[in-house]
Amino acid sequence: MTAQIDDRPGAPETGAPASSSANPAANPPANPLVIVPARLASTRLPNKPLAEIGGLPMIVQVLRRAEEAAIGPVIVACGDAAIAEAVESAGGRAVMTRPDHPSGSDRVFEAVERFDPEGKHDAIVNVQGDLPTIPPAAVQAVFAPLARPGVDIATIVAEIQDEEERRDPAVVKAVLSIGPGERIGRALYFSRLPVPGGEGPLYHHIGLYAYRREALARFVALPPGVLEQREKLEQLRALEAGMRIEAGLVDTVPLGVDTPADLARARAIFDASPGR
Repeated sequence: MTAQIDDRPGAPETGAPASSSANPAANPPANPLVIVPARLASTRLPNKPLAEIGGLPMIVQVLRRAEEAAIGPVIVACGDAAIAEAVESAGGRAVMTRPDHPSGSDRVFEAVERFDPEGKHDAIVNVQGDLPTIPPAAVQAVFAPLARPGVDIATIVAEIQDEEERRDPAVVKAVLSIGPGERIGRALYFSRLPVPGGEGPLYHHIGLYAYRREALARFVALPPGVLEQREKLEQLRALEAGMRIEAGLVDTVPLGVDTPADLARARAIFDASPGR
C-alpha cells in the first residue's frame, strides 16, 4: 500500500511524531549530569587515577575541572573502592560500579542508573578520568550540541595543526560536515586515517561525550558494529545504528595522561600554575 502524505501546512511527516513532546530528541536537555568514569587497571600507568598531581589525586583534579564547568552535578563512577575513598575524602560524590565493564560508556550507564533511578537527569556528560588539565569550557562545549533537535550524542574536536598528527593512527580523526566559521558540525565518520581527502582541515577527535539519557541507554544495548571492530573506535557503533552525533569545535586538545611521561607533563603544568 502506498503511504498517503498530508501536505497541508504544518502537517507532520508520515511516520514522524505529531509533537516534540512525543520525541525527546526534539527537546533540548535541561538537567544534565556529569559523570567521570575511573578504574585502577591501567597497563601503561598503574593506579593512574590516584597519581598525585598538584597535591591531589588525578581523579580529584578531573572532578574539580568538571565542577568548574558548572553545567550540573558531578559524580565519579568508580571501578575500585580506593578511587571512591579518594573522591569522598576530597568532598566529591562517588558511585561504585562493577569493576569489569568493557568500556567507560558501560560504567557511566551503570552509575547513572544507580545515582538517578527516577530519570530526573535527561542528559549525561561523560568526562574521561585522565584529563586533569581539561578546561571547563571544553566540558561546556561537549554539552552544547545537544541543544540541536535530533542530536543523540555530542562530542568535541580540535583542528589538527601538526602534520605528524595528520598521519598518526593514534590520533582519531572526525569527518565533519561543518562550514567556515561554524563551531558545531555533524559527525559523518571517525577514522585513524587522515580523512577526508582533498584540501581542507582535519579534526582531532577528543573523547568526551554527552548523551541524551535515552540515547545512552540505546547505545550501551547495541552489539558491537562491523566498522567499530575494524577501526577499534566505539563511536562508530552509534553511527552504524543510525544515531546522530554532532561535534563542537574547541581550540586545543587537552592533555590525556596515559604514560609516565604524560604524568610528568601534567605535573609540570600544575607546578607552573600554583593554586590552579
